[in-house]
Amino acid sequence: MENYLSQLNESQREAVLYTGGPELIIAGAGSGKTRVLTCKIAHLLQSGIAPYRILALTFTNKAAREMKERIALLVEPSLVRRLWMGTFHAIFSRILHREAERIGYPPQFTIYDGDDSKSLLKSVIGEMSLPDRHYRPVVVQKQISRAKNALVSCNAYAQDRELMQQDLYARMPLIGDIYQRYQNRCVLAGAMDFDDLLLQTHILFRDHPDVLESYQRSFQYILVDEYQDTNFAQHFIVQRLSEIHRHVCVVGDDAQSIYSFRGANLDNILQFKNQYPGCRVFKLEQNYRSTQTLVKAANSLIRKNTKQIPKTVYSEKNKGGKIRLTSAYSDYEEAYVVASRVAEMKMGKEGYTYADFAVLYRVNAQSRRFEEVFLKRNIPYKIYGGFSFYNRKEVKDVIAYLRLIVNPNDEEALKRIINYPQRGIGHVTTAKLIAAATQHNVSLWSVLKKPEAHDEVKISSGILRKITDFRKMIEGFIKKNEELMPDEMAAQVMKQAGILADVMQEDTPDADSRVENLKELLNAIYEYVHLHREEGDEQASLANYLSTVSLLTDQDNDKDANADKVTLMTIHAAKGLEFKNVFIVGLEEDLFPSLLSKGSAHALEEERRLFYVALTRAEENCMLTYAQSRFMNGKSVLCSPSRFLRDIDSQYMDSPGLIPGPAGGIERKYDTPPSPAQPPVLLPEFEQLQTGATVKHDRFGKGIILAIEGEGNNTKATVEFENLGQKQLLLKFARLTIV
Repeated sequence: MENYLSQLNESQREAVLYTGGPELIIAGAGSGKTRVLTCKIAHLLQSGIAPYRILALTFTNKAAREMKERIALLVEPSLVRRLWMGTFHAIFSRILHREAERIGYPPQFTIYDGDDSKSLLKSVIGEMSLPDRHYRPVVVQKQISRAKNALVSCNAYAQDRELMQQDLYARMPLIGDIYQRYQNRCVLAGAMDFDDLLLQTHILFRDHPDVLESYQRSFQYILVDEYQDTNFAQHFIVQRLSEIHRHVCVVGDDAQSIYSFRGANLDNILQFKNQYPGCRVFKLEQNYRSTQTLVKAANSLIRKNTKQIPKTVYSEKNKGGKIRLTSAYSDYEEAYVVASRVAEMKMGKEGYTYADFAVLYRVNAQSRRFEEVFLKRNIPYKIYGGFSFYNRKEVKDVIAYLRLIVNPNDEEALKRIINYPQRGIGHVTTAKLIAAATQHNVSLWSVLKKPEAHDEVKISSGILRKITDFRKMIEGFIKKNEELMPDEMAAQVMKQAGILADVMQEDTPDADSRVENLKELLNAIYEYVHLHREEGDEQASLANYLSTVSLLTDQDNDKDANADKVTLMTIHAAKGLEFKNVFIVGLEEDLFPSLLSKGSAHALEEERRLFYVALTRAEENCMLTYAQSRFMNGKSVLCSPSRFLRDIDSQYMDSPGLIPGPAGGIERKYDTPPSPAQPPVLLPEFEQLQTGATVKHDRFGKGIILAIEGEGNNTKATVEFENLGQKQLLLKFARLTIV
């Protein structure tokens, strides 16, 4: 056995060695959770458990990939390839592809992404002549997603009086009918959406006990990462799979449960011990990531929550500096404050790179200010989780062709490329074909094979010929797919369908980039096939490649991952990551905590957990900022500091010029308060301005007047602002205040 056990602390080692029954590992932030999971799986393999007997479920492909790489360093690499390890959706997709015919799906079913799902819902809503203002596809999509994650099928939905009453109250009484039609269309198209991968796995196990028993006996050990993020469906399926042997180990941190909007249920981890009698609980409380001060500050914050599993996280790293709290006059100045601090620390003796910095915010819209300022200051940055490679139009077009080759009944893929590149089959013709398919309850491809046999499809002989040519081309591709490698098949599609020619003849600045993206897609398919074949996987087919791609996330395609750039990202996206220096911005009431959380103790506690996650991303330094005013909806709005700033013990905070305010506020403290006899004077009483005077601007903050020139309404002042540097302002518009 590799000497990996000696690298674990006592709590970690106990958690790894225990195999006697259900096990709950509470892993505090930075406590080596991944190391424990990795070593536990390695220990099971070293103990003689066959790799195909181990099921390890994660929430991201990245997490699964990293764990596999680490395990391969501890045991024979060939064992790792035979593990059932991956995301919930990837593993359940694998099971469903094996068993699809048992629940009425083809083995090569398509997996619809969010855009496919939304497009189909839009079609269904339109066909039902429902008003868009009441039945917005994105809203309906969320409601159906919630139902599926609660394991409510379309038939059960229609019989649930409470759900129907809720829809009536929301002025959407026909969501049940939309759900029924949508699901029927998915079945006809041989397609499942992401949520179906959970729901249909449940249905498979529920309706086919022999299949359930087969997998129960196959998986002798089940391990689940980030258990606090599981929803009802994931929790329930894990319960079913572990019923016989009860060898289930879940790892997570209730203090980092921040995804209730996705259906995550905090009670899954809080009640785990009660649901699995005899469960052993192990607590990993040593933080290896952050300084002592940062860990103690985070503890003082999260202690304010009532719904949690008690633990005391500690650090044995250096003490570290206090958390720095800074107030800005506006969101505009806030961005400059952060940019200035990044530049200052980058030039310091610590030798930080830009990649050592992250700016975390509550909502995506906050990034704009920082992008603008970073560009002006020549600070390189990246938006984490940006536009995925597989979401680019030209890539999605090719993927749609490949999906249609594997599954000709795939309605959304067919709709996407039936007239791309343009072949004279317009929207009107496509609508007639869809109407015929809907009328006869068959797939769109079935109508396409014999459009003249359907009275609803009244088209000219010229259009019929174009449809026939398109169908024959797809049928030719389907036949070639039996002979060609997946990358060769993709190359044929790009050339013969005219995609490559269409992109190359574009007279746009993006044309070269789009051609490169097509080449990169071929590279990706080639690498997939040959990597899998090198590892002895003979199932590296086009269908398996498409299934893998459909389950990728933006994190899996982050080509900027190692670039020397400051990271801008939401706190939700930051979970699981760490940076030497972290800026948490926009700490204001109604922004963080969110306005939507007001009035709900449960929601406020989740917002506090979100702040805890943000704090615990920092390894060495953390800076908190808030703005006294923020530009929203075309006007500047006054802001109050976040209540969460009071939740951190003041002994861990460095807040120059700021003191705790009454009733939860933070208020500005002046070394020399303004004299009551000389209150701040609002301009343009220009004559009161003098060189050397200290002034305040709503957006730019405090500054000193360096020079005044001009007369009357043309008077200008050159002001040196604390964080923005020099600006020349026309006083009649500047709205300066003397301080």
